[in-house]
Amino acid sequence: MYLFLFRLLAYRKAVVIQNMSRSFPEKTYQEVDATVKTFYRSFCDNLVEIVKSASIPALRQKEKVELIGFDLAINQIKQGKHVIASMGHCGNWEILNILPSLFDTDMYAVYKPLSVKCVDSLFLKIRSRFGMNLITDKSVARHFMSNRTPSLYFFLADQCPVAVNQTYRFDFLHQKTSVFPGVEKLARKANACVVYLHTVRISRGLYRIECKEIATNSQSTGETEITRRYVCLLEQNIRETPGEWLWSHKRWKR
Repeated sequence: MYLFLFRLLAYRKAVVIQNMSRSFPEKTYQEVDATVKTFYRSFCDNLVEIVKSASIPALRQKEKVELIGFDLAINQIKQGKHVIASMGHCGNWEILNILPSLFDTDMYAVYKPLSVKCVDSLFLKIRSRFGMNLITDKSVARHFMSNRTPSLYFFLADQCPVAVNQTYRFDFLHQKTSVFPGVEKLARKANACVVYLHTVRISRGLYRIECKEIATNSQSTGETEITRRYVCLLEQNIRETPGEWLWSHKRWKR
């Protein structure tokens, strides 16, 4: 798959090289080229792992993940608060589908329906087979504010917003970057706890996911503070394993 996507098809290769070169101006051409190749190998691994997730036994999926610091989120839920887990497209983010089988709490993953119905059905099956509840991006605000059962919500918050909000533009990887304000606005309204899930690939097929605090009392934070902390933690995550982020995404197209 690597040879086909990288060598023959050159899938979004120009986008990957441009994104990476602008994000790491301190890297030499040889260093960028090596990181680009690492990305494509990781990307292919992720595709295979995601497809395998449709049938992998729960015990095997659990063995692929090392979890650190999740007591923070669980304790906040026990205290009656919703918890928003923000993350980026680092490593194999779909492996989080195993979490509902590890913790006795309601969990919801926010997703955007895909236009290709058969692919959308596959991802719905993969994401929900171990007990994860799925909510579309358009209905999450209503569900979040009306849900009276303290729950854990997962947001992939590093995509490019449709509309540019100048208040939520930050220096991210050496570039002015617009960020979705939705997580912060929901958290402040409900005084929810917000955490970041720092994901790294330990070795092929094995991941470490660390739950890091962003805000436990969101209403006491200043405007954009939660989002700013998220951006900072995301950048740290990417710099730790630069080949593991989704560089093929047109993150800075606006």
